Amino acid sequence: MDLPKKYGERKGVLLAVAGSVPLILCLIFTFIDARQIVKRQQAATADMLLAHAEAIGDRAWRMIDQLEPLPEQPCAAINDRLRQYAALYPYFRSVGVIKNDTVTCSSAFGGLTKELATIIQRPLPEHPQAQWMLSLGKTWAVRDRPAVIFVRNMTLPFSAFVLVDGQYLSDVMSAVGRSQHDSITLQFGSGFALASHTGESPERSLLQAVTLSKNAHRYPIIVRVTSPGSDIALNWRRSLFTYLPMALILSLLLMTVTNSWLKRKLSLRDQLRRAILHREFSVNYQPVYHIATGKVSGAEILMRWQRPGGGWVRPDLFIAAAEAEEMIIPLTRHLIDLVLEDAKQWVLPPDFRLAINVAAAHVHHASFVDDIRYFAAGMAVHQPDITLELTERSLLSDGEDVVQKLQQLRSEGIHIAIDDFGTGHCSLSYLQTFPLDYLKIDRGFINAIETVEGEAPVLDAIIMLSHKLGLKIVAEGVETATQLRYLKARGVVFIQGYYYARPMASSTLMAWMQEEGQQPLI
Repeated sequence: MDLPKKYGERKGVLLAVAGSVPLILCLIFTFIDARQIVKRQQAATADMLLAHAEAIGDRAWRMIDQLEPLPEQPCAAINDRLRQYAALYPYFRSVGVIKNDTVTCSSAFGGLTKELATIIQRPLPEHPQAQWMLSLGKTWAVRDRPAVIFVRNMTLPFSAFVLVDGQYLSDVMSAVGRSQHDSITLQFGSGFALASHTGESPERSLLQAVTLSKNAHRYPIIVRVTSPGSDIALNWRRSLFTYLPMALILSLLLMTVTNSWLKRKLSLRDQLRRAILHREFSVNYQPVYHIATGKVSGAEILMRWQRPGGGWVRPDLFIAAAEAEEMIIPLTRHLIDLVLEDAKQWVLPPDFRLAINVAAAHVHHASFVDDIRYFAAGMAVHQPDITLELTERSLLSDGEDVVQKLQQLRSEGIHIAIDDFGTGHCSLSYLQTFPLDYLKIDRGFINAIETVEGEAPVLDAIIMLSHKLGLKIVAEGVETATQLRYLKARGVVFIQGYYYARPMASSTLMAWMQEEGQQPLI
């Protein structure tokens, strides 16, 4: 697969992921929100029904409070009063008194006696409390309607009860459930579960139904509210209509940001590879002036990158990117090939100093020595003075290995220079430890020169140290005659900077060397 196609596919995948993230998050969050809406609706429904059930329970117990003095009286004496009590609330089906688990008098049947278990159509609680309640699926008298019975003092010979029509509660639950498409059950004690009847089937949905169970605070009453998956789907659609436009905007924005980031960051390695493949890089050469001879004595090799659109990429940017993307070694090898192509058209004076920058990663790489030998072999016809310009960072790790490589190359006629000395973290002891020939002073120290007679203490110290160590000095960034005179007065021999010459293409360099390169500056 070619690089552009591979890069395009990777870019497409990343953009698709970036565009999908807001949409996926929107789906997730709106689904969660839809479930929460349904649960809040269920909680509100449950609270309302429990409050209603507790209110009925309160009325039932208050009614029993009024009935408790009656069981010891004959039924004929209390029957009218029982009917009056039962008529107070429309959902009271019957009220009455109990003697030894038998109903002896009730508002519904007067003096007809029946065992309580027969009336409620189920066994009595085995261990009844002082008061208890049960929801019933049917009663002896009304077999097709549910009911709820409230009983107090079953442990005594005489007690009282209230029978509430369960259909009333079922109708309330059905009315509430119909509006929300919910199925609701209400259970008193351990009795029958009263259920709502919506009369319609919920819409089919792939989403699972949600059930909420909640207990009353004061009585043993539990309500269960079940919402169908279609209810969640409906709320989900509503939330999507609200938040989807925002998610789409965020999706487009994220895709735009990702696309921009890909162009600047993720695609750097591929951009560098394509630039090498498409020969977007070129070489400039900046001449170096020899103060003693008054002529050009060498040049520094400088790489340049022009994009297909005509724009230039700053060297500090693409070199830093190449180091970060582990492309600096292929880039340096490409630079060597470009110089060798240019050199086919050259005519150089003997010992012309040709300086090439080598990154720290390349110095520590196993192919470093072989790559430099390849360069030297290609340039052998011109017999130049090849100088490797290393940064101080190149010397900070694997010192013994670096020393061995540099000594090997020096034995083969290659010279070594420290580039931009004083700007890194190099210990002064390294100047004695490593095999060096040149020390290149950074332009920052050159800019400290104000007058020929003035002082630049740090610059003077570097020059003095270099002289004592027997290192040749190259001053870069020289832009004024004052700087040139200052350096000449202190024994600096090699000058590089705009005051002498700007970087130029190979063809221009050859013409320049024949004319301007032979003219002294001072």
